[in-house]
Amino acid sequence: MNMKTFFAFSMATVGLVFAAPDSASGASTDASWDKVFAKSDKVDVKKVTFKNRFGIELVGDLYEPINKGQGKMAAIAVSGPFGAVKEQSSGLYAQEMAERGFVALAFDPSFTGESGGNVRNVASPDINTDDFSAAVDYLTTLPEVDENKIGIIGICGWGGFALNAAAQDTRIKATVTSTMYDMTRVTSKGYNDSMSADDLYKLREDLNNQRTEDAKNGTYAEAAGLPDKLTGEEPQFVQDYFNYYKMPLGFHPRSINSNGHWNTTSALSLITQPILAYADTIKNPVLMIHGEKAHSRYFSEDAFKKLTGDNKELYIIPNANHVDLYYKTDVIPFDKMEQFFKGNLK
Repeated sequence: MNMKTFFAFSMATVGLVFAAPDSASGASTDASWDKVFAKSDKVDVKKVTFKNRFGIELVGDLYEPINKGQGKMAAIAVSGPFGAVKEQSSGLYAQEMAERGFVALAFDPSFTGESGGNVRNVASPDINTDDFSAAVDYLTTLPEVDENKIGIIGICGWGGFALNAAAQDTRIKATVTSTMYDMTRVTSKGYNDSMSADDLYKLREDLNNQRTEDAKNGTYAEAAGLPDKLTGEEPQFVQDYFNYYKMPLGFHPRSINSNGHWNTTSALSLITQPILAYADTIKNPVLMIHGEKAHSRYFSEDAFKKLTGDNKELYIIPNANHVDLYYKTDVIPFDKMEQFFKGNLK
């Protein structure tokens, strides 16, 4: 894979969602419903805003069970995949967890979707990690939430940021990653660590040369995104991404993966700031979920090896691939997740 192809795939398609028609997706009779999955009649949902410690305003959808009772509740913040928006997979996860009795917040990370940040479509290991903590900040302010019972779910690229947040923020009492990508590893080393040191140096040269051009032009160059049409020669996972994000099933106008491009120089900080460096310091419980046949499985397996303690679990789903854990409600182990959170947020 040449450098341009690697960069296009790593920044434009890492963490995307694959899909095929399924009951988890579908049109709603509610004209105000802007999600790519069907609306549940068991939850209430409202749009909320909150700020991270960098002063960036984040926008989320807060899902709560209709019959939530009077006592304080456990809460979960959800984000991902990389380049997706809360109207896609993270919203599906949040809605499902709300049905199971949790307050659940799906949010757009900084610089994406409806969230703020005046340079759009840029990623930052530091800021995006803090976005999870900002979501925790917000949840602690809700009168219905027990501030000592807050967990997080990170999907694909945001699975790595979730682990980093768990290492940083001791208020996160339980963490789930689903079909995790380590964005810093794949950007600096390529898929399956296939990039050489010379390849990496050339990538850094190219990105910094682009930064010079951006400064001269007063604009930010766009990285290559998903193609407008498939040739059939793309890797299967790219074809699967296309069939979700570019098709009516999963298309959302605010999603970078559906209707945009990452900022090319986003890769610079991902190259030099490994987000799993302190994963071994996480004391609270972690559940890592991945599909047996996912091309990305090695990210979870290797990250799991970094974790310490006897309250960590790697849960491999037989025959499942990367895409299955984004939208298939009969494959995503929501029962397992419910059990994990109820057992650890108490």
